[in-house]
Amino acid sequence: MSAIIMDGKALSEKIREKVKARSAVLAGRGITPCLAVILVGEDPASLSYVNSKEKALAAAGMESRDIRLPADTAEDALLLLIGGLNRDEKVHGILVQLPLPKHISEEKVISAIAPEKDVDCFHPVSVGNMMLGRQGFLPCTPAGVLALLREYNIPVSGSHAVVVGRSNIVGKPLANLLIRRELNATVTVCHTGTKDLARYTLEADILIAAAGMPGVIKPDMVKEGATVIDVGVNRVEDASAKKGYRICGDVDIAVAEKAGYITPVPGGVGPMTIAMLLENVALAAERVKERS
Repeated sequence: MSAIIMDGKALSEKIREKVKARSAVLAGRGITPCLAVILVGEDPASLSYVNSKEKALAAAGMESRDIRLPADTAEDALLLLIGGLNRDEKVHGILVQLPLPKHISEEKVISAIAPEKDVDCFHPVSVGNMMLGRQGFLPCTPAGVLALLREYNIPVSGSHAVVVGRSNIVGKPLANLLIRRELNATVTVCHTGTKDLARYTLEADILIAAAGMPGVIKPDMVKEGATVIDVGVNRVEDASAKKGYRICGDVDIAVAEKAGYITPVPGGVGPMTIAMLLENVALAAERVKERS
């Protein structure tokens, strides 16, 4: 058996076209959805990711407020900048690219962003709203995973979903979303303290790998026919590759011969993360219109 590939790139294009149409409607009402993107320093991975976001925003008919700051920017200066963006009515979303330089508190920066502009869903109020099922944004990567499950008609209600990883960005929010009544999965969360990881992954109808460890999920750890979502994006040294490294996920590629459905890396969850960010920016702009 060979798994059906869950094409995140194709689905993300469909979502982007819908977002573009929503942006056009807003433009007709005099509103251009705008995301302020702040990058502190010149981390190559962050720079590449920010550039991808900015291109996606432009293609969707949205404005990107591109703010690049030197690595030695003072924490107070960054907080002051965020305060100004919070008050700027033309800015609908604020995104501060992580990680930040060590002298800047990520907690302070995230908490400084107004919840109604927190399109990453990192602010404590945003997280609380998500936990309680209240109106707010959904975190981009978990929302992208759920969109893929819907697109491929994967049965979630009554399924056993195993999430490998407990990060605040993916593992924890995804587990919370999957146990909502409308999804109704039974969820197990595994992490670095889990003994005998395979014991749990072998029981998974839906296995989500978000551990940040290349190839940690092997074929003998996956149930025949399971749906496998690989959130991992890892750089592995490879002398034969043009750049000296290759990108791989948390799931061994041989798992594709055993799973029923599987996401590729790249081209699976990655494109969905940016697509869901665009959705959040459009939603933020629409809510401003509703309030006015």
